[in-house]
Formats: sequence, structure tokens, C-alpha cells
Amino acid sequence: MSGEERRGKIIQALKNSDKAVSATTLAKEFDVSRQVIVQDVALLRANGKNIFSTNRGYLIQEDEETTRVFKVQHEDDEVEKELTTIVDLGGTVEDVFVYHKVYGVLRAEMNIKSRMDIRNYMEEIRSGKSSLLKNVTSGYHYHTVRAERVEILDMIQEELQKKGLLAKLQDYEPVDFWGQNNYNE
Repeated sequence: MSGEERRGKIIQALKNSDKAVSATTLAKEFDVSRQVIVQDVALLRANGKNIFSTNRGYLIQEDEETTRVFKVQHEDDEVEKELTTIVDLGGTVEDVFVYHKVYGVLRAEMNIKSRMDIRNYMEEIRSGKSSLLKNVTSGYHYHTVRAERVEILDMIQEELQKKGLLAKLQDYEPVDFWGQNNYNE
């Protein structure tokens, strides 16, 4: 196993543990010396990983995920394209909501993070039991999208724009739906 592979596995071991993991435990797991683990952790820290030392071992602080709201508009037959674009680039579609001039904000949880989730969602919609929320506002709707980094959200926004799925905010729409100012222009 290369040092890079081992460092990747160290990160995973720390993320998967609900308590501190000692350098000795990691050394045994990866069949290296404790000093190699200490050096690996130093390299990981130098590369921006939030690894903390405690008297019981190492802990990792997960990178905080970030969200952005995208206003989109498309036809019913483009729903799958929209959702696939987002999840294939590493985003999770947390919700869908519309801003109705009479009723205000109407929101529904989605939590779509994989193609399987998309497939299940599309089956429910196609079954005829429910209609798309976007249809109450002439196709305009919003998604809160979560990703590990802002750069991923930027890529998603760029790709949605290329595919002609993004829409501009109108004068009557509130600028700040959920107390955040991170909307596409």
C-alpha cells in the first residue's frame, strides 16, 4: 500500500470512528510503525485536514458542507436531467420549493443524493399519485443543493446554466427565502 492510499484510509478510519483513534491502533491496522502514522497525520494536516490530537488519539472534524439555492425552470420531461446533473457532480438535492404569489413559499423535502434516489422519485411521480410542485408556478421552482465544497456548487450551477435549466429571480420574489443570500443570478 502506498503512503497516499494509507493516508486516505487513515482519514476514512477517523471519519468512521465515533471516538478518538490512537496512532498505535492505526499503526497495527496498516502494518506500519507508530511514527509512520504520526508523519502521515502531519502530512494530512499540512494538506488542510482538520485532525486533532487528544490524549486518547486522533479525531477528525468533518469539512462543513455548504448549500446554495438554485432557481430553475424546465418541462416535466427534463426533471430527470436536472436531478442527474446535480447528483452526478456531487450535490444532494435537499428540497424543492416554489414561491407562490398568494400562498408564499411551499416546500417539500427531497434528500436526493444518487441515481437510485432519482429513479425512485421518478417512479413515484410517474405513478400518477403526485404532481410536480413546479407545475403550480409555470415550471419555476427552487432546489436547495448541498455539497462538500463551494467549487462543486459552482460546477453544478455552470452545468445547469449550460443545459438551459437556470432561471432569473423576478422582482416580486424574496431575495432571501431561508436567511441565506446564496442564490443564482
